[in-house]
Amino acid sequence: MKISNRIAAITGQGSDGWEIFSEAREMIEAGIDVIELTVGQHDIATDPAILDAMQASAAGGNTGYAALPGSNALRDQVARHVQASTGVPSSRDNVLITPGAQFALFAGLMATLDPGNRALYIDPYYATYPGTIRAAGGVDVAVPAHAANNFQPAVADLEREASQARALLINSPNNPTGVVYSEQTMHAIADLCLRHDLWLLSDEVYEAQIWRGAHLSPRALDGMAERTLVISSMSKSYAMTGSRVGWLVGPEPVIEQAIDLATHTTYGVSGFLQDAALFALRQDPTFVRRLAAPFERRLGIANDLLARQNTIRAVPAAATMYVMLDIRATGMSGTAFAHALLEQRNVAVMPGESFGQEAAGHIRVAMTVEDARFAHAFAAILDFAQEHSHV
Repeated sequence: MKISNRIAAITGQGSDGWEIFSEAREMIEAGIDVIELTVGQHDIATDPAILDAMQASAAGGNTGYAALPGSNALRDQVARHVQASTGVPSSRDNVLITPGAQFALFAGLMATLDPGNRALYIDPYYATYPGTIRAAGGVDVAVPAHAANNFQPAVADLEREASQARALLINSPNNPTGVVYSEQTMHAIADLCLRHDLWLLSDEVYEAQIWRGAHLSPRALDGMAERTLVISSMSKSYAMTGSRVGWLVGPEPVIEQAIDLATHTTYGVSGFLQDAALFALRQDPTFVRRLAAPFERRLGIANDLLARQNTIRAVPAAATMYVMLDIRATGMSGTAFAHALLEQRNVAVMPGESFGQEAAGHIRVAMTVEDARFAHAFAAILDFAQEHSHV
């Protein structure tokens, strides 16, 4: 029997770099001390106060079918959160609560693409983007953002593809690079979408982890609210990665159709998880800053160590829990470097090639272990690069 082309085509062909993660886990299971700097998983657990709210909700009986678009209380809270950050009037009718940002992305693409429509996205990109576009029936088209421009996308590159496209997917603050798109870049993207009548999908899951500059949601720009879908979640800002609570924010007609999609796929998010998310979103802003502080602190550690050598260049990181390193002076690909680093130094990082061709010759380092262990691992990375330097 033959499986469908639709599902067979989701992941494409070839390596995606995740074999580094798998190999590291196998080494750990064999008793080898490996420092994992691969995935964006907090090194602290979800805050006990959030877990208490989750437990109280579940113990109170909120374990049955939940309101499918999300509870009114949580949708209202997300709407207030988005309105505060964008200045765009928002209500619960603009919000669908989803099982994580990944389904919000899928729902947004399903709502905006017909089969065969082209959807643009920026390379480097989060690893699921091309497969999610294909799963929604679209044709994925990567548009390069070059290392020489610190991975800020250039409108000239987008222009070459925009006339044949239906949608553009962006991610700022950006995973994997840690770059925040500038106000100039965002305005240029908005202008492009207006001129070419594109839907804009804006993945903003790292909006609370910004160390320099400010987050600008394109939904806030003139003429963009009616064509922008915002994707976000509780995962990164509130260390709730396993709770799978996210949202899609957009024009009411889009949200209405996305609710229909949820009816026929996920059938909503557990009520006790929604109540935990509601509790978290109602906390003082210092709550979020406290959870983000370790990553900013570790970026300082990384920058201090980088200043003592001249082999590796870091992409200037303004946000997120990652730092992207240019290791081309070693003459190695990101994939070769990551494999050798794991085998020789027991440190696991993600090859840049996992995130697109523009990130080739780079590695992404997740700053997700405690400070002393991170400093030890980062120094090992720099020492390894120095040993293999061709400079």
